[in-house]
Amino acid sequence: MPAQEQNTATLLAVERFNAAFNSHDVDAVMDAMTHDCVFDNTAPAPDGHRMEGAAEVRAYWAKFFASNPDAHFETEEIFACNDRGVVRWVYHKTKDNRPWHLRGVDIFKIQNGKVAEKLAYVKG
Repeated sequence: MPAQEQNTATLLAVERFNAAFNSHDVDAVMDAMTHDCVFDNTAPAPDGHRMEGAAEVRAYWAKFFASNPDAHFETEEIFACNDRGVVRWVYHKTKDNRPWHLRGVDIFKIQNGKVAEKLAYVKG
């Protein structure tokens, strides 16, 4: 596949995942991920927690959405290079009954149009 087509396909896969995430649709999130997906979470500090495989990742997302009903990622910048996508984001939610946010970056690896790996990093 030519580089520009690969970049476009990568961006579409990342945007599909992000839209599913922002709709809090666990089935759509998992449909956007490979069966052997990896999610490297930001918590606990300093290295986060690595989850492997659809069952473990699905369980995490289900719990996350239930615990964070107003969670939303705002994309500040997105780009792709071959099968890698990078999103600079702001994560918004309510914490202690007040608006709260956190900035970070996700690095995605895409395989066959789906997220195979999502590595999350935060500022601070």
